[in-house]
Amino acid sequence: MNKTQKPVLIIGGGISGVTTAVEIAEVGKEVILIEKMPYFGGNVVKFNNYFPKLCPPTCGLEINFRRIKQNPRIKYYTSTEVQEISGEKGNFNVKIKTSPQYIKNNCTACGKCAEICPEERPDEFNYGFTNTRAAYIPHEIAFPFKYHIDNEYCKKESCNKCVDACKYNAIDLSAKEKITELEVSSIVTATGWESYDASKIENLNYSDSKNIITNVEFERFIASNGVNENKLLRLSDNTEPKKVAFVQCAGSRDENHLPYCSAVCCSASLKHALTIQELYPKTEVKVFYIDMRVSGRNEDFLTEVQENKNIELVKGKVGKIIEAENGNLILEAEDILSGKKIKYEAEIVVLATGIVSSKTNLNLNRDQNQFITDKQIEGIIPVACSRKPMDVSSSVKDATSAAVKAIQ
Repeated sequence: MNKTQKPVLIIGGGISGVTTAVEIAEVGKEVILIEKMPYFGGNVVKFNNYFPKLCPPTCGLEINFRRIKQNPRIKYYTSTEVQEISGEKGNFNVKIKTSPQYIKNNCTACGKCAEICPEERPDEFNYGFTNTRAAYIPHEIAFPFKYHIDNEYCKKESCNKCVDACKYNAIDLSAKEKITELEVSSIVTATGWESYDASKIENLNYSDSKNIITNVEFERFIASNGVNENKLLRLSDNTEPKKVAFVQCAGSRDENHLPYCSAVCCSASLKHALTIQELYPKTEVKVFYIDMRVSGRNEDFLTEVQENKNIELVKGKVGKIIEAENGNLILEAEDILSGKKIKYEAEIVVLATGIVSSKTNLNLNRDQNQFITDKQIEGIIPVACSRKPMDVSSSVKDATSAAVKAIQ
């Protein structure tokens, strides 16, 4: 490698950004990796498991985190966002802003700050279904593995209890945000994806029922480190469901919401249906779909679902969900194969909401669906779900491709 060449900047520390970083660094090039959250891993680290191998997040991410820690060519920033980009390929100037780092890098993760902290915050890692203290560690494999203080909920010097409790002088509640200017050769935008806002789909009643959740929320409900620790319980009464319904294309392939298919939702719901059967073999599951779109090794999920007597695939779009007085949910749909309108009463409904590109303040070209296009200033390279919906396997492959482009 040309030692005078400037480093590559990777914006986003999800699985695609992390993969791009280690691939570039391990061929000898300098990398700067930034992430807006206080931890790396993006959406994948929140999953219960991911297909096709049904690996837990620790399987792939922990290895890559170790590769980052052991590689001196990777410099990383958390709680950091890009403020400004200027220049051209080989000579970009980038201004980044890092939020106040109230807990310093000499934190030993002893947990004394959280034990003494009197303030609570909604835990975004569990989509707000649980709370943590204002001083918290994001999750058990968090990287960097240190505590973090939520700026919005911490009372700072007016409380100061965490400072008094810390034996290592690792807390500075007077810390300020920091602006850093970088010179880089190329930029990879691995800004990732968000789940479509289910509250916008008014006929599916997401906002008005505790017992309707989205597919990404389902992952946190059943994860071993999630809301219910490998249990699926109704929020309304904390009971195990006997009937669960999945609603595919919740907002997707709909000109009023998302006109495109997100490619991964069908496989995810099939995986979720099989997970329910593992946890609760007697629970009845119905999956309402328009078209069942799975490919490659994910077809194995479809075969397994079709052979399971407690899982039924219903070809028909759900038009309405109504909550009954007992908290159960009445789904109104049309069974296309029979030509009849049907009603089904479930205790929990899971909405398979689509993938949308994460919002950023970057001034980049986007297509009609707001995904970042490949038509950027030369040297700026979008990757994975920032440019189109992909599953984890495809995202990792795309990240390797982006690494090759970035070092040319």
